[in-house]
Amino acid sequence: MRRGNGFDRKVADALQRITAAALGPYQSAVVRIGFAGAWLCFLVRELPHRQELYGPDSPWAWDMARRLVAGNDAFTVLVWGDGVLWFECVYALSVASSLLLMLGWRTRAMSALFMVGVLSLQNRSIFMGDGGDNVIHLMALYLVFTRCAQVWSLDARRAARAARAGDGAASRDRTGPVLWCLLGFGLLVGTFLSLSHRPGLLVPLLLWVLWLAQGLWWAVSRYAARSQSHTLLDVIANLVHNTALVVIMAEVCVIYATAGWYKVQGSRWQDGTALYYPLKLDYFTPWPGLSELLAASGTMVMLLTYGTVIVQVAFPFTLFNRRVKNVLLVVMMVEHAAIAVVLGLPFFSLAMIAADAVFLPTAFLVWLGAAAARGRARLRPRGRGREAPRQHEQHTAHRTLVG
Repeated sequence: MRRGNGFDRKVADALQRITAAALGPYQSAVVRIGFAGAWLCFLVRELPHRQELYGPDSPWAWDMARRLVAGNDAFTVLVWGDGVLWFECVYALSVASSLLLMLGWRTRAMSALFMVGVLSLQNRSIFMGDGGDNVIHLMALYLVFTRCAQVWSLDARRAARAARAGDGAASRDRTGPVLWCLLGFGLLVGTFLSLSHRPGLLVPLLLWVLWLAQGLWWAVSRYAARSQSHTLLDVIANLVHNTALVVIMAEVCVIYATAGWYKVQGSRWQDGTALYYPLKLDYFTPWPGLSELLAASGTMVMLLTYGTVIVQVAFPFTLFNRRVKNVLLVVMMVEHAAIAVVLGLPFFSLAMIAADAVFLPTAFLVWLGAAAARGRARLRPRGRGREAPRQHEQHTAHRTLVG
């Protein structure tokens, strides 16, 4: 009987933990900033070439993209029209939503717009990208389910100010309802266009669910902030967030495990020469002198080739040991940074580093945030800075504003 009571208590504690709070606030914030920043950097970098990549001048013509979308039910708003103005509006919306999501302004709405922008551009020209686009594609879908603005965001700062003022955030918020109405009108128009052009309807359905849920959250926060209905919505939001965070972690493990095991089966990876060949390709040699230096050392090529395989295969198993996981995490991030420099794949590396960041320890992220705050305070002129809101105030206030 005692054993049964002990098991029941553990189950109750586990349920309490995953429903009472949105876990990993710092990790989810780093993932939000990392992926939004990586996609923003890519869009800005390719701004002069946007027409050739995803626009009317793309080798993958609009008719070809439309036929492909009709066959695989992928979602992209760029099949609604082939005009230059429509493409420029979608591209500008993608840039703006990426920037605002990175800053954490109206994160729920911006995460949905960020997802629409990523899916629309990538599904318009599916052969563009270097591998990092696939990771961003997946994470854009997962981010809409997370409460990734609990810390390090403009939403958290606004919620902390409302909490200090003693007023409900929903009662004084005017921008939120206006933005919600505008997005609802756009979603209604987009749904009719989706039905007429027959792209995938799963994304519009998801957007409607998010739009209705956010409206319900605002109404309950405005008129029944201390009711059981608000508590229930908070529990559901926490559960969805925690589930999405686990899915993100599992996705990173799957990426590394499949990449590592596929490499094990390759003969070039088995004999330790796989790294040599990309170092000899012009596409992967932004620094020819550095590439020649690495390729000239057979020992270095062998060590890096075998090390890559070992790290990728071993990473999912190191999650059971915190110290080993942290050491291997640093090695993997350094490896991706080296790939960005040596092989000229910066956006792929940024995406993978952002994905790895979900496993960073909370203590390190808290220290990093405190260090950034101290650096910002030193740069701020004396007498003009206001004391930053305390972290516990952000945790208690963010639920009022960030659904």
